[in-house]
Amino acid sequence: MLLKDKRVVIIGGSAGIGFAAAQAAVVQGASVIIAGRSAEKLEKAKAIIGSDKVEAIQLDNRVEEEIKLFFEKVGPFDHLFTPGASYVLGPITSDSDIAKSSFEGKFWPQYFAVKYASPYLSKSGSIVLMSGAFSQRPLNGGASYAACNGAIESLGKALAVELSPIRVNVVSPGTIRTAREGAAQEKRKRDYEAYKEMCALGRVGQPEEIAHSVLYLWTNTYTTGSTLFPDGGYIFS
Repeated sequence: MLLKDKRVVIIGGSAGIGFAAAQAAVVQGASVIIAGRSAEKLEKAKAIIGSDKVEAIQLDNRVEEEIKLFFEKVGPFDHLFTPGASYVLGPITSDSDIAKSSFEGKFWPQYFAVKYASPYLSKSGSIVLMSGAFSQRPLNGGASYAACNGAIESLGKALAVELSPIRVNVVSPGTIRTAREGAAQEKRKRDYEAYKEMCALGRVGQPEEIAHSVLYLWTNTYTTGSTLFPDGGYIFS
């Protein structure tokens, strides 16, 4: 149940959880393709990992045709992880662009990734989608985001049935410490402090901890249709 000699694709692999998963997969002996919108970030991530087992391919996962062409280029592989997302939160009174952003930047990119990846996936392989613990314990001001995460978790179950024997699971993390810049960094720090009060473990998570869950879902050959919640006890606290 290891990744040695397996071929792994991570859409959103240049930073955060995706980058941590790429690092961990390489340590286990996998060849990894990381994809993302920024060529500069991809090359930086590849240099940090420092392995000839890593390939970087630029991809805007919000564009269906780009996703299709991406997987045609990748060809056959074993495991997929889709953490790459871009969205804005807002209350039910928000403009339609904000309301739609979660689905356009997080749900549909993963949906189409699976659609175009599945013909190339090994029948003994797997897919890990990413939602978020907001699906189970939403806070004020994020109705469409909560709905999006719930939809991804339902999608994972449906795809586990439809694509069997390919396994499909979902990882649903809580708040994770990631690098941000400028004003976004200051807001993130405030969010970290608030999250500590809302979860049982009293701290935010690290990308490596979520990557550990992803590797479990890739390598445990009897797990499918499941959602893991590595959230420090957020959803029940």
